[in-house]
Amino acid sequence: MGIGGQALRIMGLDYGSKTVGVAISDELLVTAQPVETIIRKDENKLRKTFARIETLIEEYNIEKVVVGLPIHMDDSVGERAKLSIAFADNIKRRTGLEVVMEDERLSTFEADQILVSGNIKASERKKYIDKIAASFILQDYLDKFNEKK
Repeated sequence: MGIGGQALRIMGLDYGSKTVGVAISDELLVTAQPVETIIRKDENKLRKTFARIETLIEEYNIEKVVVGLPIHMDDSVGERAKLSIAFADNIKRRTGLEVVMEDERLSTFEADQILVSGNIKASERKKYIDKIAASFILQDYLDKFNEKK
């Protein structure tokens, strides 16, 4: 239990070059819900992004953060994965929370397929895809976490 008897939750993040999709677990740590997409104008301008994440951590009583790790299909670590690891390290340093990396191969593809099957126009999908991808990343983590119980 967290502050004031509130249950603790886990946050999932899909870190992209200009967006960060955010998802939050339920209080039982069983399901992931998409929350929002944080948008920035420049890939290297992260101050407001970190500030928003920190606000959400406080608002939702987050105990752990899961960041998607975009490794290649051949298991190699490319530039995008290295940037995601550095982003996760910054979150850990700034918040003091446990931050774990979760393989996110195909999460954005899966999110796009869900939106296509829901007949969401291509022009509208950009609004949703990152937060849905974050929920897939977090749900994969939660499923593994709950299998271990």
